[in-house]
Amino acid sequence: MARFSLRQLELLAELPRHSTLGSAAAELNISESALSQAITSVERIAGEQLCVRRKAHGVRMTPAGQYFAAKAARIVADADELGDSFPRSDGSLRGPVSMGCFASFASHVVPSILEGFRAVQPGIDVSVSVGTHDDLLPALDSGELDFALVYDLLLPSGFTKHTLYQTKLEVVLHPEHPLAAQDSITLAELESEPLVNYESEPSTENTRRLFAEAELNPTIAYSLPQVVLVNAMIGRGLGYGLLYARPNNPPHTLDGLPVAIRQLTPPNSPTSVVAIWPRTSTLGPRAAALLEHGKLAMDAAWSRN
Repeated sequence: MARFSLRQLELLAELPRHSTLGSAAAELNISESALSQAITSVERIAGEQLCVRRKAHGVRMTPAGQYFAAKAARIVADADELGDSFPRSDGSLRGPVSMGCFASFASHVVPSILEGFRAVQPGIDVSVSVGTHDDLLPALDSGELDFALVYDLLLPSGFTKHTLYQTKLEVVLHPEHPLAAQDSITLAELESEPLVNYESEPSTENTRRLFAEAELNPTIAYSLPQVVLVNAMIGRGLGYGLLYARPNNPPHTLDGLPVAIRQLTPPNSPTSVVAIWPRTSTLGPRAAALLEHGKLAMDAAWSRN
């Protein structure tokens, strides 16, 4: 079955705006005879007359032609929008980027990454999804996300990684906790203390493995699915937490209570926050631009810490 070309659709979409073929041809930068031949070809494919062409009376669209031209105009507009979504000759970018972020550090990272991005790339629309590995990894595999920011912990194979920043576990305590008087704290000193555990994979498994490798057993008082809730419990003196260092992280809870942050030594389970995407995929130019902006933003955030 014959198909209409995009150029044919462009020609027919323009016709209703003109009363003569000559006027339409001039607007379309085509000869009048070539335009007439193109109309004949389109009518042959369509199987009916789309316009009436008379030398003395110009050109007039038939009802079928008006319908065809309206449909063609929408297709041409969609094609133009699609083309604008990819790199243009002047280097500007347009279109969507979908970024995922691990929940525990999202509030410390996402605002910094997005700050100022619209000023440098006004044509890119960013959407953000927040979750755990259980949410983000399937979304990457299905193509719902361009990339996701996660800890480089217990990741399955099959992902390309780009390091955003390096980090390590820290001990978060109530300021009046006896261990808060020390600059650094060992796991052995924490073993019998009540742990307010951040319950989310891979964080839960990483904490379990950390104590197991040291042949210790943590005393878990609470397991909670939100870092802000873990911090709030610590601020009330209900236990300590083991959390990765994050940029833009003030030493107080969401309700303003102070917490003490101390080094964990040794081991402190060093890792990185990485952007990941499937190895079978290529990071598009819009996502690459956002990621580059994000790396600069994180470098600046850590320099202020």
